[in-house]
Amino acid sequence: MPDDLQDEQVDGLDPDGLERRLEKLVKINSVLMDRVERSMDQQGNAFSLFQTAIGLDAKVRSRTEELTAVLRRLECSNEALVEAKEEAERANLSKTRFLAAASHDLLQPLNAARLSISVLSDMQESDDARRLAGRVDQSLQTIEDLIKTLLDISKLDAGVVTPDYQSFPLDQVLSGLEASFAPLAGAKQLKLEVRRSGLLVNSDPLLLQRVLQNLVSNAVRYTAQGGVVVGARQRGTDCLIDVVDTGCGISESERETMFEEFYRGTAAAKSDHAGLGLGLSIVQRTVQALGHGLEVTSTPGKGSTFRLIVACDGAAPLVAPAQTKAHADLDITHGAAVVVIENDRQVLEATVRLLDNWSCRTLAATRLEDLEPALAAFGRPPDIALVDYNLDEGRTGVDMVRALRERFGPELPAIVVTGDRSHAVAADVTAAQCELLCKPTRPAELRALMTHLLRAASAPAS
Repeated sequence: MPDDLQDEQVDGLDPDGLERRLEKLVKINSVLMDRVERSMDQQGNAFSLFQTAIGLDAKVRSRTEELTAVLRRLECSNEALVEAKEEAERANLSKTRFLAAASHDLLQPLNAARLSISVLSDMQESDDARRLAGRVDQSLQTIEDLIKTLLDISKLDAGVVTPDYQSFPLDQVLSGLEASFAPLAGAKQLKLEVRRSGLLVNSDPLLLQRVLQNLVSNAVRYTAQGGVVVGARQRGTDCLIDVVDTGCGISESERETMFEEFYRGTAAAKSDHAGLGLGLSIVQRTVQALGHGLEVTSTPGKGSTFRLIVACDGAAPLVAPAQTKAHADLDITHGAAVVVIENDRQVLEATVRLLDNWSCRTLAATRLEDLEPALAAFGRPPDIALVDYNLDEGRTGVDMVRALRERFGPELPAIVVTGDRSHAVAADVTAAQCELLCKPTRPAELRALMTHLLRAASAPAS
């Protein structure tokens, strides 16, 4: 509206109309001011929210970067741990291979020494000389046990022991235990009773035998009087194998630590025949590898019972016992013709002296080819073969046994002697239907095994 017209309209209003007009303008102005203030507040809040969002975004970005850095460091640490673990496993396997090779080299001269000491002891006339020879033999036995035990522990720790489960008669293992430990128990005037079970068990026969050998060895070692009983019975689907002794016992406080390496109980440490404290450690590791159960009950001063829990496959087929000749000599090794093949000349000479001392007729050489003239001149088949497993030119004792059996018949009894305690060697010997004897050879164990095989070979077929 033009200013002159507004002025005329204003001039034409009465005072009341002018006052109303002013009030209306004041209201309009108030409304406009309120809208402006609200608009400014909204703009201020939006700006504040915008600033807050920017701040949160910066914090989230910072925390994300920190978390990413931590995850990267953790990933690097995990990679380092995996690499360290693989390196440790490679070192462990390398150690196992080294111990296996070193043990064979160490056991060869040790085997010759033990055989020679046995011959030397038999040649002595005075009690003092025999006692001295016995002490030397005991020291050699300690060295042998240590080497074998270190190798066993190394294999178990490296995880290279893979059980070969099969169903087999438990009495096969029990018979071997009786033949091995009867001379040792007799020397201490202890009664060793091995009760046949007539049961089939599902386990690795070689590893199970090793467990029982350690348990029986401990029982005989730490029993001064009384005896040791080995027996088994079926309970449901399990076979319970008990090794019971009347020895020094194990206190309650020592139950948790008795399976540790080099641990010997208080009572056992006082024994004159205390071991190295490694037998039970091997037992526990082997039982865990087999997945069997092991329970121990013991009373100090009265004895202990070690119970092995193995899966049972029922009763073994009945086999008629072999009938031995009524006129069989008490010492069947006397005059027996023994083929000996051993590539270590010291061991060969010591073995020949030992067999000659038992009045055997020995045909010995480092190679089978070198025995051909002696075998041809002998005029009859040998009674038994005693061969080393690791021979020259990559050949094995099992190869020699096969060659001898092709010539003299499949019934020729054979013992394969080796310092290699691996499962593969044991399986090869077992598959060839030979008996396995680990070096260093114990003369009493060798003679007992030879007697058993010669008697079985001379028994009439059923």
